[in-house]
Amino acid sequence: MTASSHTTRAHSFNAAAAQYAANRPSYPPALFDAVEELAGRPLAGARVADIGAGTGIATALLQARGAEVVAVEPGDGMAAQFRRTHPGIPILRGDGNDLPLLTDTVDFLTYAQSWHWTDPARAVPEALRVLRPGGALALWWNTHALDVPWITGQLDRIGEHFKAYGAHPAVEVNGNGARSALADPTGRLDFAHRVVRWSRSVPVDTHLANIGSHSLFLVAGEEHAGAFLTEERRILLELFPDETVEETYDVELLVAVNA
Repeated sequence: MTASSHTTRAHSFNAAAAQYAANRPSYPPALFDAVEELAGRPLAGARVADIGAGTGIATALLQARGAEVVAVEPGDGMAAQFRRTHPGIPILRGDGNDLPLLTDTVDFLTYAQSWHWTDPARAVPEALRVLRPGGALALWWNTHALDVPWITGQLDRIGEHFKAYGAHPAVEVNGNGARSALADPTGRLDFAHRVVRWSRSVPVDTHLANIGSHSLFLVAGEEHAGAFLTEERRILLELFPDETVEETYDVELLVAVNA
């Protein structure tokens, strides 16, 4: 992906913020249990900054765990949706490459579905700057369970339909290439890794709206994306005649503690 296309895709969510908020999957309680275990400290009472917070899906869950949380979000549309949905949670404008936070001020930095939009060469030093000693950087992605046949079939169809936009089978919806984006060029982070599997049952149309809110669909344009979603709806109704799709996710979690 070129730098220009990466930026275009990163900003594509702003026009679809309401769709994103309404249809994207959440995260299971077991994920936050794992974050606390790997960090060696509880979220309750901790100062947490959720970076690339988007519409606040993870931010609200962190607050519900008892964290004192602030969101950081660069996008106009996403930040506006965040404020409508979570008026009681403070939000700052900025991104992981240049955090609008003071040095040594937070116990956790969290990136839910957002680390791959940073430049790790800049984001890693910024994370270590704002984390207190013993604080933790937690990165996670909802990735699709590739051992579920209907999911891999759908990913292959996405890869074929959107190949002109740089899509590859079993990559685009699997965390937007999460594993490759996790490379730490500074060599300063020692990540612990955990996978948390969970699932949700949703109507077919919610599932389609979910996948349609991914950047690949948004940058391809309404006509090209719509053609795929129409045909995909037909396929899904054959697979799920009760019109309910069970989406299975493997949350890929990485946690590094600031020594």
